[in-house]
Amino acid sequence: MRPVRRRHLPSLGALATFEVAAKHLSFTLAAKELNITQGAVSQQIRILEKALELPLFVRKHNALELTAAGSDLYTAVSAGLDTISEGVGLLQPDGQPETVTVSATDGMAVYWLKPLIESFRAEHPQIGFTVLASDEDNALRNYSGVDIALLCGNERSEVGEELHFLFPEAAQPVCSPEYLAKHGPFPDAQSLNRANLLHLHERHWSADAIGWQPLGWEEWFRAQGARWERGPSSLSTNKVALLIEATLAGEGIMLGWQHMVEKPLAEGRLVFAHPAPITAGRGNFLRCATASLQRPAVARFVDHLLQSLKH
Repeated sequence: MRPVRRRHLPSLGALATFEVAAKHLSFTLAAKELNITQGAVSQQIRILEKALELPLFVRKHNALELTAAGSDLYTAVSAGLDTISEGVGLLQPDGQPETVTVSATDGMAVYWLKPLIESFRAEHPQIGFTVLASDEDNALRNYSGVDIALLCGNERSEVGEELHFLFPEAAQPVCSPEYLAKHGPFPDAQSLNRANLLHLHERHWSADAIGWQPLGWEEWFRAQGARWERGPSSLSTNKVALLIEATLAGEGIMLGWQHMVEKPLAEGRLVFAHPAPITAGRGNFLRCATASLQRPAVARFVDHLLQSLKH
């Protein structure tokens, strides 16, 4: 790309809009993150392409791709905006409150992230947190204000990101000790069909933020060479928190994601109803914005999260 004199640069606003659109490869998601209309995003991109006299996107049916020029510009603009952000951060007074912004799914935020925030703030009470949690909005993970995103799947890092593997996705039947004493034991997989099996509703898996196949009772029974008879259940819900709370209350048995039920298992509030876990071949990841890691609060919290895995 030919050099451009600084006074002839396109507007910073148009470049910032382009950076978000290029990150998502979607004008719709860019508009959602920037809180403007899709038409406004399209107009900014057209103005930018006209100013540069270059196409930046290949517009296909229901899809966008970056041109070679667009890819080069995305790399340059991302790095430039990160530098500007760091420079602005240096101008903030030392007494300015530090805040770390994290995105996660609902269950991950409540049962894995929140306890770690509490233990971190016990040593760093001056650092605050913003937690953006949703099982519905996949765009939260790419929101420009997010320092750290907790993700599940088969992830890869992009330019300006640092990715850490946390743990594999695995689940195992759990229930309260009282429920097991009253209704158990369950010596084999087939015997669990006589229990009240609590489970996630299919709506959870079809939400935009859930881009993977479920770990549910059907998959667990199949992995054990048995069949789920789909007996009546007192609770089927799209919310992991409701499922865990019902299980803790002694209502039935759920497939407990190991990273979410680790604490109540250690405390004895939950026990394994059956010894067989199931895995899905995917993992949980910690994705950090490289520019955010230049801030001591973010770097310390990332280190805290990673150190917790060694205990």
